Amino acid sequence: MPISDPVDRPLTARDPRLAPWRAFLLAHARVSRRLDEELRLEHDLSIAEYDTLLTLALAPGRRMRMGPLAERVILSKSGVTRLIDRLVSDELVERSACLADARGAEAVLTERGMARLRQASPTHLRGISEHFLSLLDDPDLAVIERCMSTVARQAGSEADDALRATDPAVPAGPATPADR
Repeated sequence: MPISDPVDRPLTARDPRLAPWRAFLLAHARVSRRLDEELRLEHDLSIAEYDTLLTLALAPGRRMRMGPLAERVILSKSGVTRLIDRLVSDELVERSACLADARGAEAVLTERGMARLRQASPTHLRGISEHFLSLLDDPDLAVIERCMSTVARQAGSEADDALRATDPAVPAGPATPADR
């Protein structure tokens, strides 16, 4: 439930109600940067590459069309195309004709990509634990989950809803959305 109706009380740059938003942005930027640095140092993967591999691992058949993939990893379609190009050149992903519409292209996670994801997963999960989970108690985590789920649901798309993750662990076998 919103604190107040924005129509009744419009925001200004100095509005104290912006403090949670600013804290969220700062925390997200700092934790994401730390996770990215750790993945690059230990596995030569960026956080965007890791997230893309994870998204593909959890997609049905470990494949996704570029448009929904771009929405899920928060990149433009051209940005996801460049990212997929890098992953294809590293043989972690391959491009394939879309199973539902041969005119479209899908990114498909390779076995090598899945293996790389499994290698990097402990580093990523350790980072989440160290830089996020260990700093908060269970009641705070429950509030954050409830609040961020509400925000995501209201702001998200159907593609996001289909792939929403509550547990970033990589599945050992074929992935399904429930594994995430």
